[in-house]
Amino acid sequence: MSGSIAQGTSQTHGNTHILHFLVRLPRSMEEVWPAVATREGLSGWCTAADVLEPRLHGLVTLRDLGTGRVTAWDVDRVAEYTVEGGGRIRFHLERDGDTASVLRFTHEFRGEGESEADWRTRFERLVEFLRRA
Repeated sequence: MSGSIAQGTSQTHGNTHILHFLVRLPRSMEEVWPAVATREGLSGWCTAADVLEPRLHGLVTLRDLGTGRVTAWDVDRVAEYTVEGGGRIRFHLERDGDTASVLRFTHEFRGEGESEADWRTRFERLVEFLRRA
């Protein structure tokens, strides 16, 4: 992935780690939304989504990240999942012209968890997933 597609930073506060990414995507928000807010979409590039109730407080089980609840839900813009053991995972979409979008991604977790490199690999798969869609 070229550096212009995803820019990431990581912070550590005690035992809490926060990863932030800014990912430029070659599709509109409406085209990207299903990739971050449906079982099929997340399973296509991120991790198997065994359960995903697409609404605030809905149940979610992300196979490699944990089980929990949907803690923010603004259709076509924000999907946030808070899972036991996996922390908080937030996808925030913004327009970037008529045919592209920007994903502001945050993963906050305690202890050991997903690394910046793990998420970069996932975002590479996301870009490929969107190109095939």
